[in-house]
Amino acid sequence: MKLFKFSALALSAVLALGFASCSSNDDPVNPVNPTDEVSTQLTNISKQYVDNVVNLTYTRLADSTGILFDQLHAIKLKLQNDPSSLTQNEIDEACETFKRARANYEKSEAFLFGAASDYGIDPHIDTWPLDLEGLAVALQNTTQIEAMDSYENGHDGDADYFTGDQYAGNKLGPELLGFHGIEFILFREGKNRTVADLQGNDTFQGLPEQLKDLEGKYSVSGVNELIFATAVAGDLRNCCWQMEVCWNENASKDHFDKVESLEKATTAASSENSYGWILTNAGQAGSTYASPRKAMEAILVSGCANISNEVGMTKMGTPHTGEDANYIESPYSERSFVDFWDNIQSIENSYYGSLDGAANANIEASIHGFLKAKNPTLDTQVATAIAEAKAAIKACPAPFVKNYTDPAVTNAINKCNDLTTALNDASKWILNN
Repeated sequence: MKLFKFSALALSAVLALGFASCSSNDDPVNPVNPTDEVSTQLTNISKQYVDNVVNLTYTRLADSTGILFDQLHAIKLKLQNDPSSLTQNEIDEACETFKRARANYEKSEAFLFGAASDYGIDPHIDTWPLDLEGLAVALQNTTQIEAMDSYENGHDGDADYFTGDQYAGNKLGPELLGFHGIEFILFREGKNRTVADLQGNDTFQGLPEQLKDLEGKYSVSGVNELIFATAVAGDLRNCCWQMEVCWNENASKDHFDKVESLEKATTAASSENSYGWILTNAGQAGSTYASPRKAMEAILVSGCANISNEVGMTKMGTPHTGEDANYIESPYSERSFVDFWDNIQSIENSYYGSLDGAANANIEASIHGFLKAKNPTLDTQVATAIAEAKAAIKACPAPFVKNYTDPAVTNAINKCNDLTTALNDASKWILNN
């Protein structure tokens, strides 16, 4: 069972991407003068990118994952103490919060090159496919269920003193954790689970065609499923709060306090500064970026091109080519194409320096505005590639889990590959001009 997000299909492309970004040909032709006009422009672009894209996205993600934990915790308590009081509206609200949190995360994947990668957060909370048989075993393990339903002494039932999140984060493997573990509890065949589902026993019905052999093989209680989902949601929240505070030194104090209480890092790796500070102070003492141009390379290549390559070559390409038909992201909510589209949206946000086309961005302080003024042909190439990749994904018949071999997916893969090329071209031009 494949548990990592990069397939063999994409390996050569990823290696080529890495070698290209590290080659001497990408270095500026002339030594960089940190006081030149271009460097000043690029520093302003980095600041807008950090403030208006990265920090705002992570704030939304932190808030939505916090709400998701609270909602699942409340549902868990009802199932344990008064199952008849649980309403469908409460389940539906948790499902909507999950979708919102999921979208926020997918729209952050164009900047995985910070805390998400350095602290192993991305594979911890977003590995697929889910290990369903392993999950079934965990849900039937009384010792594990009790550990995932634990609180500090004297505070049973109080979400503020819940400790099951720490057990889940430390003891469960990535193939059970994160978004996809919670997704399985809340959704089947693209539909919200029902009150009756969670009040009874789950025999793993409504699975994708690739997993039909597991239907009826196990029987686990809805109560145990919600205990698991609550613990995993707590760990998910903790991880997302860590990404938020590591990028933004002005993030919520409560989030800093929680992350510190878990003895997790609250700054960039091997630094006393945030990732936001390091990027916006490129070329200065304390930053790991030698120049503002190298900061642009991180945004365009390590961030944007990395995720466009993954969407095309791995997320769609691995199942589409037949390499692994089970390697499908978000199959239970049937929102794979939403995930892919949101990934490209994260690239668009990064390129334009704003969220979802927000009008409050200063166009001049964006990569789009910079290239539009200095190399309009290249700007058009990138902007067109973004738009065409989004359109191609939208044009695919949903859900992906049932249509991953459709010819429209081939076009979407090709458009993502075109976008990867355009982003790399933009980075190389900025480095050398």
